[in-house]
Amino acid sequence: MRTYSPKASEITRDWYVVDAEGMVLGRLATEVARLLRGKHKPIFVPHMDCGDHVIIVNADKVVLTSDKAERKLMHRHSGYPGGIRTRTYGDWLARQPAEAVRSSVTGMLPKNRLGRQMRRKLKVYAGPTHPHAAQQPTPLSFEHARAR
Repeated sequence: MRTYSPKASEITRDWYVVDAEGMVLGRLATEVARLLRGKHKPIFVPHMDCGDHVIIVNADKVVLTSDKAERKLMHRHSGYPGGIRTRTYGDWLARQPAEAVRSSVTGMLPKNRLGRQMRRKLKVYAGPTHPHAAQQPTPLSFEHARAR
């Protein structure tokens, strides 16, 4: 029996909408990364992009457990000596919630050309609306990722 490898023409891409209201950031990111990667499909192969498009809405209502909002730090470096900028995750979520969620998801994707291709299929919006109604996305809810 030969190993099955899907052709690019056999891969179908669906659109999913994930409402992030009240969800824990890390649990949301792992589920979305799984959808982007295509691991939920029976034709998954690690060397091809067989994942789906994912739209995350209400990114400003995502939560962090415990006191991670004040304890967890986000670092950024400009490349110049002394150019490190550090701020808390709570501050980052308050200022740029869509970018914080996008960064958490992309950190769980492969760090190569394939990961960059998967990252392009992720759309994150801070509010409840998105401009992708023409694709008729399927709403998803990850009940195990909700904060208790």
